[in-house]
Amino acid sequence: MMGPVIERAATWVARLRGLRRAGVALLAGALSVLAFAPVFAWPVLFVTFAVLVWMLDGCYAAHHELRSRLKCASLTGFWFGFGYFLAGLYWTAEAFLVEPWRHGWLIPFVLTALPGGLALFFAAAAGLAMALWRPGVARVFALAIAFGLAEFARGHLLTGLPWNLLGYGLTANGPMLQLAALFGVYALSLFAVLVFASPAAIAAPEGSGLAGGRFGAVLAVTLLIVLAIGAAWGERRLAIAPPAGTGVHLRIVQADVDQANKWRPENSAEVFDEYLALTKSGMGASSLDGIDLVIWPETAVPFPLGETSDALLAIGDALPAGTSLLAGSVRLVEERDARGDLLPRRVFNSLLLIDDKGELLGHYDKMHLVPFGEYLPFQDLLESLGVMQLTGVRGGFTEGSGPRLLEVPGMPSPSPLICYEIIFPDDVTDEAVRPGWLLNVTNDAWFGTSAGPYQHFHEALTRAVEQGLPVVRAANTGISAIIDPYGRVVAQLGLNVKGILDGELPQALPPTPFARWERLIEIAALALALAGWLACRVHWLR
Repeated sequence: MMGPVIERAATWVARLRGLRRAGVALLAGALSVLAFAPVFAWPVLFVTFAVLVWMLDGCYAAHHELRSRLKCASLTGFWFGFGYFLAGLYWTAEAFLVEPWRHGWLIPFVLTALPGGLALFFAAAAGLAMALWRPGVARVFALAIAFGLAEFARGHLLTGLPWNLLGYGLTANGPMLQLAALFGVYALSLFAVLVFASPAAIAAPEGSGLAGGRFGAVLAVTLLIVLAIGAAWGERRLAIAPPAGTGVHLRIVQADVDQANKWRPENSAEVFDEYLALTKSGMGASSLDGIDLVIWPETAVPFPLGETSDALLAIGDALPAGTSLLAGSVRLVEERDARGDLLPRRVFNSLLLIDDKGELLGHYDKMHLVPFGEYLPFQDLLESLGVMQLTGVRGGFTEGSGPRLLEVPGMPSPSPLICYEIIFPDDVTDEAVRPGWLLNVTNDAWFGTSAGPYQHFHEALTRAVEQGLPVVRAANTGISAIIDPYGRVVAQLGLNVKGILDGELPQALPPTPFARWERLIEIAALALALAGWLACRVHWLR
């Protein structure tokens, strides 16, 4: 009974043309985002990838020349990708509403150019898949190979934006999240396409001759069993993993400062006083007793903290002996050339380490800057046309170097990551020196209570599991948290909550398989998928 129904559905999808095809592909891509935070309805990917497989079947069956097939597939992939990235990144438009009189007019461009540009990766993936498309289950391996490569490229080409990688669809809960320790999210992206597309490969449009039949059923069942075994292993891993601490006690300050008012010069003192008051709040005669490190989020105060002696002295007065502060702040650097002439001032988005005397002990400068947020491509040209990045810093921020460790007295050294630096799976630690933990300071206030902060938070959980390192996250308006190396949230402050979060820094695990062999694992996953495709092709040729 189900066989004919599925075949009719595949036939209807495959025969869509023109605007109807584009609309259904766009809708399927948009619905795919329900698999990710904050909804985590990951089974929806079985439906949306079925639509994609059958649309590509339609391209293969309707066109006999490779060029026509590639064009049809690429357009289908583009519209699927446009829906995926529009629904997954719609919240970026909220940042342009913080100062709507300055940036609001850019929203239509943001909601078309950003999804459209990223959709080109899915268009290329669909085109490559079509070049490899063969009858039977080979087409599932073709799709996985193509999208696995596309997701890796999306995370690395130009500035890279590995947001909502398809592999996150397999990390929706604690047990499944443990798979990241073995494979990492790039390899999981390839596996996710195999898992979610394989049931669709059992059937095919009527008359196309592409159906996988019993081989498709064997592949789909096998992959689901593998996924179930992985989830069972993850549950067992969590069950036998007792919480372990380092004896280092942290205080995260979440001041919940409204982004629209934060950068007004007349509010600078009030914002700083708010952070200082929260730092000193708490129970007991000395509220900071037993606290080794206080953490403020990205650009916590709206002025260069390191250049403001009164603020540094106030911090020193507030901190008891032996307690340090890590605070996000802009950092100004003025240098002279060999002739003594003053060079243009450089501005960094930085994390400053301040001791109990109010002295600067070190800093980290953000290395992954946000295009159009912290700098402009063709900066001088666009500024001359009146376009400014969201931060409003004339000339944009300067790129720092990293990743690297930040030496904090009396505790394991963290690898600092500012804002979305936490989303880059293979660029969060120095390969030469393993940190004791990952520190992510961010200002998600730009994005309100949209899906953005929840997606950002889940990607931080995944980094903890991948690396086997605890993650400490300080966010201006939330979500601030202490996360153990299994991705379990030890303590948390939600969105739009003002307060402090005290907790012990969890103990790091030995390097995970992914942390040891990340690139080899990704290459092996691709090689296995290619071997599966070759095996299917040999069988088909017979």
